[in-house]
Amino acid sequence: MFKKKKVFNDKLAINAIRATVIDITNKAKSGHPGMAIGSAPALYTLFAKHMVADPLHPEWINRDRFVLSAGHASALLYTILHLSGYAVSLEDLKSFRQIDSITPGHPEFGLTPGVDATAGPLAQGLAQAVGMAMAETMLSAHYPDSEKIMSHYTYALVGDGCLQEGLSQEAISFAGHQKLNRLVVLYDANSTTLDGPLTNSFSEDVKARFIASEWQVIEIADGNNIRAIDKALTKAKKSQRPTLIMYHSIIGEGSANAGTYKVHGNPLGESDGAYAKGHYQYSYPPFEIPAEVYDIFKDTFIARGTNAYKKYEAALNVYASTHEKQAAEFVNNLGLDINNYLNQPLLEFADDFKDSTRNTSGQMLAMYNRLVPNLVGGSADVAHSVMTLIPGETDYSFLHREGRNINFGIREFAMAAIQNGILLHGGLRSYVGCFLVFSDYMKNAIRMAAIEHLPAIFLFSHDSIAVGEDGPTHQPIEQLVMLRSIPHLNVIRPADARETAFAWQLALKSTSTPTALILSRQGLPVLPGSGSEDMAKGAYVIGKEDNETPDYTIIATGSEVSLALDAKKKLKALGIDVRVVSMPSTYLFDQQSDAFKDNLLKVPYENRVAVEMLSPLSWYKYAKTVMGLDDFGASAPAKDVIAKFDFTADHLVKLIKGLKK
Repeated sequence: MFKKKKVFNDKLAINAIRATVIDITNKAKSGHPGMAIGSAPALYTLFAKHMVADPLHPEWINRDRFVLSAGHASALLYTILHLSGYAVSLEDLKSFRQIDSITPGHPEFGLTPGVDATAGPLAQGLAQAVGMAMAETMLSAHYPDSEKIMSHYTYALVGDGCLQEGLSQEAISFAGHQKLNRLVVLYDANSTTLDGPLTNSFSEDVKARFIASEWQVIEIADGNNIRAIDKALTKAKKSQRPTLIMYHSIIGEGSANAGTYKVHGNPLGESDGAYAKGHYQYSYPPFEIPAEVYDIFKDTFIARGTNAYKKYEAALNVYASTHEKQAAEFVNNLGLDINNYLNQPLLEFADDFKDSTRNTSGQMLAMYNRLVPNLVGGSADVAHSVMTLIPGETDYSFLHREGRNINFGIREFAMAAIQNGILLHGGLRSYVGCFLVFSDYMKNAIRMAAIEHLPAIFLFSHDSIAVGEDGPTHQPIEQLVMLRSIPHLNVIRPADARETAFAWQLALKSTSTPTALILSRQGLPVLPGSGSEDMAKGAYVIGKEDNETPDYTIIATGSEVSLALDAKKKLKALGIDVRVVSMPSTYLFDQQSDAFKDNLLKVPYENRVAVEMLSPLSWYKYAKTVMGLDDFGASAPAKDVIAKFDFTADHLVKLIKGLKK
């Protein structure tokens, strides 16, 4: 006898979700109910009928991922997570957008159980989902016979706004090219933005755009048709390409202002909220959800996830018996801590060694590629310039998922956001690279890595006007100030090969702080006494004074440390005693005690001089006098550009001599 298939009251569940969204935003007197209401049927269908995740094990590596790229619809996600058994209570829903709650205005990874990515800056969630889908393919290919311990889908929900951002095209182009077929994007096409109808600013054929980017596209005329959404999700999971499920919805459906921008970013209010609930024929009091709705999720999402997790645990035990070494590595690498791979001594460099720090970085990367089996990365089409290409390593592609060299193409913003997705997924460590001046393209994704506490590694070469002939467009000036201003980002500008080696070790040892390594194009000599263990404190004495108390302290980074040491010799001949401090990381230095800082810098603020061949703005915190650049560069050989801007030891000597008057 066949077991009778249980019939669920889908309409009641969707109406309960919509009503709760209204209650959440009304109580907060803040939020975006429109898309949350319109997308309730789609997200209900996804979680009740397809998503595989276990609320009791929210960090389970082989769960399906869901990213709310349109993060302003967070009230919908929190409601779904509550119903799905995650540790998100009704009280948490009532605390929406309130101080110290776990239900902030936009989803935040690490704060709310079940939230797989921080999202809200439009299209970043989509790009992070691409990274997650990519990580699944890489891990699946890395471990033989791993289909039962690494095989899942990544879903994302986007809106019209996400797809207007330029980042979205970078992300979908890359995903289509790589045939990330386990990536499924739900698109709420409600044709409304915050300022009014979508037609005010947008008229392209989104379907044709995705098809041109090598995606499968399934269009659904009515976003309330859960049968069609269910069929589309089933079809998407069988595709050999990533899939866009484009459903047409009515923003704020049920409201007196449904279909207009008025329900985009403002709560409906008590009167219109009651009107909308009447439209749904939902008569329950605010925040009261029928037991039947909880039972639906218990019998679908929760039951499916619990069963899948048990099967995963059993499969992992079997895998350990048949692939002992690989299983041990798999379990060891579930998190982001790879310190057990970092016991290798740092590369040693002779006293007469001279090379660009980008080349040394390439050497370090090649070494760590051999030592760290789950290290992956690449660049935005400048692998031979930033030295991210690992010799002898396979390029990642849809034919070679095992590849560890990633060609991101000229997609800097997507590259950084995709790296965030790779790290959010877990199981891999990563790095990405481009020229420092183009960090501007990546800024918001770098900021996101810091917010999400991800140990992303950003390699930025061509770090000053010494780029030379490429001229002002390629010579960074203000970028380093920008990077240093991002909270929780460790920016390290090494002075030579030894400092570069130590910087790489610091970056890889981090488990929750992103690192930006700022690398030179020009050759730099190895400096006596460089690479001290005190570099872990952000700064150390590299040029000791002759007397008990020096006249001045010069603080420098990167190529300018050598310049500062040359100036020290010239100043000594003039009877001026100076201490030279290499400060590769102001971030690490700022974390030290006041006593350490005072002892290191030694002299009063007025007698400190900072030297850096970029904008001086970040240095006045440490020194009253700064030798920096307040203008754009010039196109000429590097030595001529440096001479034009008088960035020489002689000019530094003249500057310090002038302070004595």
